[in-house]
Amino acid sequence: MSNFLGFKCSICGKEYAAVNHLYSCPKCNGNLDVILDYSKIKSKYQVEDIISRTDFSLWRYLPLLPVADPGGEGTPLKNAGWTPLYTPPGLREILNLDELWIKDEGRNPTASFKDRASAVVVARAREIKAEVVVTASTGNAGAALAGMAAAIGQPAVILAPRTAPPAKIAQMLIYGARVILVDGNYDSAFDLSIEASKHLGWYCRNTGYNPFTAEGKKTAAFEIWESVMREQKSADRPLCVFVSVGDGNIISGLHKGFKDLIELGWMEVMPRLFGVQSEKSAAVANAYFSGSEEIIPVNSTTIADSISVDLPRDGVRAVRAAVQTGGAYLTVKDSEIIEGIADLGKYGIFAEPAGSTAFAGLQKAVNEGIIQQDDPVLVINTGNGLKDIKTAMQAVKNAPVIEPDIKALLDCYQSQLKGSMR
Repeated sequence: MSNFLGFKCSICGKEYAAVNHLYSCPKCNGNLDVILDYSKIKSKYQVEDIISRTDFSLWRYLPLLPVADPGGEGTPLKNAGWTPLYTPPGLREILNLDELWIKDEGRNPTASFKDRASAVVVARAREIKAEVVVTASTGNAGAALAGMAAAIGQPAVILAPRTAPPAKIAQMLIYGARVILVDGNYDSAFDLSIEASKHLGWYCRNTGYNPFTAEGKKTAAFEIWESVMREQKSADRPLCVFVSVGDGNIISGLHKGFKDLIELGWMEVMPRLFGVQSEKSAAVANAYFSGSEEIIPVNSTTIADSISVDLPRDGVRAVRAAVQTGGAYLTVKDSEIIEGIADLGKYGIFAEPAGSTAFAGLQKAVNEGIIQQDDPVLVINTGNGLKDIKTAMQAVKNAPVIEPDIKALLDCYQSQLKGSMR
């Protein structure tokens, strides 16, 4: 059995029992935090009970999750999470940082961070015997739900804007989900999916709406703690975590995970959380800059589809994640996001635009003196670059075409060498 006690509203503080289909606070419509039985967890588990496990996926942290084991051994559902950490010496040198890690969420089963949330939501859907799971998505959340649901035969419906990247739509279709394209933006698809869940009784996975999405995303915080932070005792230089922000659910999920660890007494130093948004989709950053928690909708036009949101559905908790940890928000240009794809690619890391957004934010923080040389830094690449080839190709020059002879090859190669030295 899980250690799930119920919900608490993040706005008004009202608590609710652990019922099956509660998404937001009935009193004020605020986002709900999942309440765990920390006393029970502490009485039954020690740190060593977790870190000694040989299950290298997010399910190694099952005692800290609000769901029971969903089964599905040998499937992608049971292999989400535990993504690799890279420490490219060249990047550390260029940025003049003593310690730098890149956590590559593109290595998840469907190639994005969203597998974490979808795995936990699908586990919850199985637990409550949901007939259908529905979600709105610009691509990654839908692909993740489709893949995780397919792993255990859970029917899924995806509502996506018709402008979503074709590669992501292809993923959803290949996994067998019922995919319906909406002639509108993400917010239109989001509202329609909620209406559908109410009318048809479907279980709604929507990011920043279903409380279990943050519970899935918090598992990345557990991995960061176990792999990077566990031995850290000094608060002089806390870890600085950079992550892109769209609807705000990833950064709020990370915050929840770190708070869980502190509540359990397993972690002493809270990392600083830095949210990065495109200037063309900056509703959460705007609230942070104004010193407010009021999230005012914007007209999002960023090329980073995964973080292109007019009205972030988890904006308040996303603002608090930076404020309460001593972090900050930064905004970057779309041109810097594109350049970031190429910058990471030179070190063997292929990021989609949302992933390179976090790296572009770090570059800006270093240039502006927000991050110092001795600050330990971790950047989260939220998705694989193959998710959006059209944008990736904007970061590089087209490959030349030559005749199939050695002279043409040598001429072309020499020309490229000269070009790279300019």
